[in-house]
Amino acid sequence: MAEEEKGFIIKDKRTFSPETGEARAAEAQEAEEEKAAEKEAPEGEARPAAEEEAQLPEVNFSTFIFSLSSSAFLHFGEIPDPSSGTKKKNLPMAKHTIDILGMLEKKTRGNLTPDEEQLLENILYDLRMRYVKETE
Repeated sequence: MAEEEKGFIIKDKRTFSPETGEARAAEAQEAEEEKAAEKEAPEGEARPAAEEEAQLPEVNFSTFIFSLSSSAFLHFGEIPDPSSGTKKKNLPMAKHTIDILGMLEKKTRGNLTPDEEQLLENILYDLRMRYVKETE
């Protein structure tokens, strides 16, 4: 088997032109980055634009709480691990996540909107009841 020689790619992320010393236009920088990304892609495979790659939800308190509760469900073995696709129970980690949510409830008391407060209260109740059932 012939060994493939793997190289590296240098990306110029300077905000000024090395020739003139003047600031580069944002469009010129984006065009250069796209060219570099195309070079990195295997032949015949197009690279998606940054906007098309992943649509993540807006970062706010509610999405943060949902993220932590998803982590707890993962540790309860309710949802598969994204990396392995397997469901495994890890009750100490589930309890740890519930404790984090409980701490957030205490530390944010009086600073949340009524909807955020209700969301956190409901999620904590559900997770705590699930933990009690799992440990019986």
